[in-house]
Amino acid sequence: MREKERYRHIIDWFSVNMPKAETELNYDTPFHLLVAVILSAQCTDKRVNIVTPPLFADFPTPEVMAASNPETIFEYIKSVTFPNNKAKSLIGAARMLVEKYGGEVPDTLDELVKIPGVGRKTANVMLAVVYNKPAMAVDTHVFRVANRIGLTNDSKTPFETEKKLVANIPADLLPKAHHWLILHGRYVCTARSPKCSECGIAPYCKHYNKK
Repeated sequence: MREKERYRHIIDWFSVNMPKAETELNYDTPFHLLVAVILSAQCTDKRVNIVTPPLFADFPTPEVMAASNPETIFEYIKSVTFPNNKAKSLIGAARMLVEKYGGEVPDTLDELVKIPGVGRKTANVMLAVVYNKPAMAVDTHVFRVANRIGLTNDSKTPFETEKKLVANIPADLLPKAHHWLILHGRYVCTARSPKCSECGIAPYCKHYNKK
């Protein structure tokens, strides 16, 4: 199957079968989504959603969090992965938002990646989810699924995967496509035992058709 044909079939299938696809992180403001995404690094969304309600209640704005300290934040997030580093990142992020951006989350990649705790993946999540911009955040699920099903040709890095997906998926679908691939990887195209018999895109999947 040619690459363009594979992309067309897979996009068409997801458009019909997963018309609504969005983040599973709970949040109510752009700042709180930023906090949740920073916390989600190498951690499950389920765990993050457990720790964030009291954190969000006590730190509703960057200004309130910026006035706190890592030791205090640590007590709220100690059950996530790398809580010490993430507590420091959250305080640093809140202070930068207050001091440099007037308490608002910026809407460009260049500005977002300047924020403590924010790498390219997190920045692209914010651009796609909050600002509906044509951005593709590549986490472990997207990286694995794109390679396995044949949307990328054995990409070696998340950035390679990002460039390939951005070049082949219509810009208006990129924010949703990010979630298509994450959710597919989380529940169907799982890392160790992909559920190929339950997969609607199996006919177009490079991995499945090699078996």
